[in-house]
Amino acid sequence: MRTIHASLQEAEDTIGKVDARVILCDVLGVDRAFLVANPFHLLTETQDARVDMMVTQRQMGHPVAYLVGRREFYGRDFAVDANVLIPRPDTETLVEAALARLPNDECRVLDLGTGSGAIAVTLACERAQAKVVAVDASAGALGVARANAERHGAGRIEFLEGSWYSPVAGQRFDAIVANPPYVAAGDAHLGEGDLRFEPASALTDGSADGLGSIRAIIDGARDHLVDNGWLLIEHGYDQASAVASLLEAAGFNERESVKDLAAIPRVAIGRFGR
Repeated sequence: MRTIHASLQEAEDTIGKVDARVILCDVLGVDRAFLVANPFHLLTETQDARVDMMVTQRQMGHPVAYLVGRREFYGRDFAVDANVLIPRPDTETLVEAALARLPNDECRVLDLGTGSGAIAVTLACERAQAKVVAVDASAGALGVARANAERHGAGRIEFLEGSWYSPVAGQRFDAIVANPPYVAAGDAHLGEGDLRFEPASALTDGSADGLGSIRAIIDGARDHLVDNGWLLIEHGYDQASAVASLLEAAGFNERESVKDLAAIPRVAIGRFGR
C-alpha cells in the first residue's frame, strides 16, 4: 500500500498535478487540504487499486470529470456523465451575462439544450423567484439535469424533452439562454482530448459552419420572447461576427458581444428594442 505522497507522486508523473489531486481527493473522499496535511496517510488496498484504475483511464484520455462524476461550475458541484457535455468555465460568462439582465423578482427563463442543467440550476439558485424551463432532446441528459436540480434545491425547474422550442410552443420568456452545439462538422478538435468522449450531439449539429443550431434558436426567438426580452447564446471563438449578423438579420436591433475570461468573444446577446 502507498502513502498519499507516494500515490500523488506517481500519478502526477503520469497525468499531471491537477488531475492527480482531483482523483486522489475523490477516491479518499477528502479535500486538497487533507492531501497536503497528511502526506504519509496510507491508502487501503481498495483505494490504491481504484487510484491506479482511474489514472490508467485518464492516461487513455477519459475526461477526469467523467471519472469522478462531477465538475464545479459557478461555485457548485454538478454531476456529469457521458450523457452530457462537461461544463466549462467559459460558460460562466453566459451565466454572468444572463444574471446581469434578469430582475431579482419574478421572471421566466428558458434554457435551450440544458445538458447537465448547470446553466438552468445556477440561474434558478441565483434568482430564487425565477421560473426556469429547461429543454433538451436527450432523455439521458435530462436525467442528469434533474438530479442536479434536486441536489441544489432547484426542484421547481421544469424539464422538457424535445428539440429547441418544440416543447414550449406558445410560451414566452423574459430571457432565453443557450449553449448549443457549435463546432463545425469535420473540425479536427472533435477527435482530440476530452471531446472524443463527450456526446457528439452536444458538440456539433453536423452543419458545415457549426451555426445550424444557433440559426434555429435565433430564428425562433421572436415567437418566444416577451417585449424587451433577452436572447443570450454562447458560440465558438471565431463565430462572433457571424452570429451578430444572424441576430441583425432576424431583427434584433440591440446587439452585444461579451468576452470570456480569455478575452475571446464568447456570448452573443440580442434584444428587440423599441
